[in-house]
Amino acid sequence: MTRRWSIAFMLVPLTLSLASVPGSAGPEKIAFPANYKDHVLYATVDRYDNKQYRELYGTPEAVKAVREGKPIPSGTILTLVQYKAQVDGAGNPVKDANGRFIKGNLLAYTVMEKRTGWGTEYPDNVRNGEWGYQAFKADKTPNTAAKLEACFNCHKPYEKQDYVLLYDKMKTAEK
Repeated sequence: MTRRWSIAFMLVPLTLSLASVPGSAGPEKIAFPANYKDHVLYATVDRYDNKQYRELYGTPEAVKAVREGKPIPSGTILTLVQYKAQVDGAGNPVKDANGRFIKGNLLAYTVMEKRTGWGTEYPDNVRNGEWGYQAFKADKTPNTAAKLEACFNCHKPYEKQDYVLLYDKMKTAEK
């Protein structure tokens, strides 16, 4: 009887630690990329669902590799910069002469970073290759309240594009 209890008590911490992996493992490895503006701006996106204007930056080596049809290299950093869209009196996004949202206040950053050997702490149904994610507040500090599992879930279907949603935009980005 005591042997069964000791096995049960050993399994409970193991089960709890495995259950917490998708939300807690990995983001602490990713530092805010202070030089992200030196990277290649490969896409801008208007998000109608949440009235955001977004800019996506990639390291030059990553953009070059994608253009050349090569794998995205270890060390790649992709930075998503989120802004509120400017809105009119009715709450509708204000658009420029090209019909695109006009960016307002900075909201946050989300960073994807790829490193050889990363991702092994995640179960296969969550893992995005060797990518990790971290969210940062507008002041560039980690957003510990961010639900990073949403990043993994959103990017998971893009395995054939190395988990990068706007992969094709990298092919045509200006240098």
